Amino acid sequence: MTPAPRNVGLFELFRGFATIGLLGFGGVAAIARHIIVEKSQWLTEKEYATILGMGQVLPGPNVVNASVVIGDRFQGVKGSLVSVLGLMVAPICILLILASLYDQFSHLPAVNIALMGGAAAASGMIIGTGLKMAQKIKPGLAGWLIIAAALLGILVLKWPLVYVVLGLIPVALALTYWLSKK
Repeated sequence: MTPAPRNVGLFELFRGFATIGLLGFGGVAAIARHIIVEKSQWLTEKEYATILGMGQVLPGPNVVNASVVIGDRFQGVKGSLVSVLGLMVAPICILLILASLYDQFSHLPAVNIALMGGAAAASGMIIGTGLKMAQKIKPGLAGWLIIAAALLGILVLKWPLVYVVLGLIPVALALTYWLSKK
């Protein structure tokens, strides 16, 4: 990975990840990419995709994993801690309030309809972010083949995501190596 183009301070990391946490309720990846790549320009599209990909194969939420890596990149361990704290504080507070409200009103049909609509919107945001990232980083033949294989495994064959990812890692490495030799 190329070195960071500039230094990002602790307060800037906290503020950026707090914004992501606050605005990204239900679709953190979309807002994270917008703030980290487009607005703050902390990373390039390719750097962000690499870090997010790394965060997806590690245990835990991918954007939290990415916040640890990004925070460490700019400010070491302190940066990681500040980034995760910024990312988590507002959503945890909001979640506690919403859980309390859901506990009181979950019996209402309109609440369940609203939750289904929110889930559909979050799915659309994830798909849109993935397409936007693929368009900008231009994955090449190997990338498109791996994307197609992942979609086939998950959507058509209904395999669990973890098995698809673990199975495609060696395939992606071998395919990328083989195509680079041509």
